[in-house]
Amino acid sequence: MLHVIGTLEPQAGHQLRSLVRRLPYDNEVVSLSPGGTPPDRVPVHRIIGVRDHDTATVRHLRHLMRTGRYDLVHTHLYQANVQGRVAARLAGIPHVVATEHHLGAVTRPLYLATERLGQITVAGSAAIADRLRAWGVPQRRITTIPKAIDVAEFRFDPALRAATRARLGVGPGVPLIGGVGRFDPDKRFDLLIRAIAEVPGAVLVLVGDGPARADLERLAVIEGVADRVLFPGAVAHPHDMYCAMDVFASPSQTSFGLAALEAVAAGLPAVYASCVPLAERAAARTPVPGTHRLSQDRESLPRTLRAELLCLAERDGARLPARSAGARYGTDHLAASVGRVYEQISARPGRRLIAPLLAYRGRFGRARFGRKNSFPVPGSSVRNA
Repeated sequence: MLHVIGTLEPQAGHQLRSLVRRLPYDNEVVSLSPGGTPPDRVPVHRIIGVRDHDTATVRHLRHLMRTGRYDLVHTHLYQANVQGRVAARLAGIPHVVATEHHLGAVTRPLYLATERLGQITVAGSAAIADRLRAWGVPQRRITTIPKAIDVAEFRFDPALRAATRARLGVGPGVPLIGGVGRFDPDKRFDLLIRAIAEVPGAVLVLVGDGPARADLERLAVIEGVADRVLFPGAVAHPHDMYCAMDVFASPSQTSFGLAALEAVAAGLPAVYASCVPLAERAAARTPVPGTHRLSQDRESLPRTLRAELLCLAERDGARLPARSAGARYGTDHLAASVGRVYEQISARPGRRLIAPLLAYRGRFGRARFGRKNSFPVPGSSVRNA
């Protein structure tokens, strides 16, 4: 099985790494951009694409898919979804799945034209599924499987905390408030910079990078807090940063909230404006302890941050226990749900509209003829892992 992803950078890259570790199949990965952390013990190919409609990338992907004789192609992120589905159909791959981790400013006609070349699209949230339906993608071609985290990966480590704070230049007793994510305007990290000016004695660390970084650095100077705002850059895995923090904050109104889930798994109090899993728990009157949803009041963020630091002082700096939003947002559930999607589409006849592949010899030495069950599923006679 071949996974094609636009980039291995967080957070989609981390979702893919967590997924392939748990899928009981032979997995390979193609990244369409340089950088990022590849999955452990999984072959990784690099085919660097320069734009969404790069025909050279499609040709390279088609060649790889033909020579690899994959049973299924799973694409991730917009660029890979567009180019990967075209290449898979040209290569005669019988089963094609796509995952939309998020949908930003994309070319809708191009997306819809290539969406028909796959069999099903996995939406990483209900909001993404709603947007796909609004675009005209039929409901029968959409399934929602929420993004997920492995709580164990973010377990608090006091030694890692000390080392990371020393690297950042933050003293042991200094309250450290943190935010994690791409520096885009809709993440509203500017609100955190303005808020830290009203939280005396605290330091803010913003982990990530993106087009808004220069504006955020300039704002810190304007607000007079440049000496209390740290920009360590993007990291492959934010575990050490969560260990170094005392409070996590996410003022974005449009976020799914994966970083907030990582923070509570690391034992942090979490202040958020938008986090779908935490909001679901709060609506069900089973809120995750140590989490607080911000109101629309502009004073809500600095006021809540000051309150969390008072609670921190009352705990004498003690860490909160690791928490989660439930098994639905765990990586085991993610892998099991994706596996069921694979099984469901493998029971359907493969579509080969562009380049029919009448027969070929499989990787394991047995002939295959495009049968309904030509894709290996758990319990079949074909080796899966």
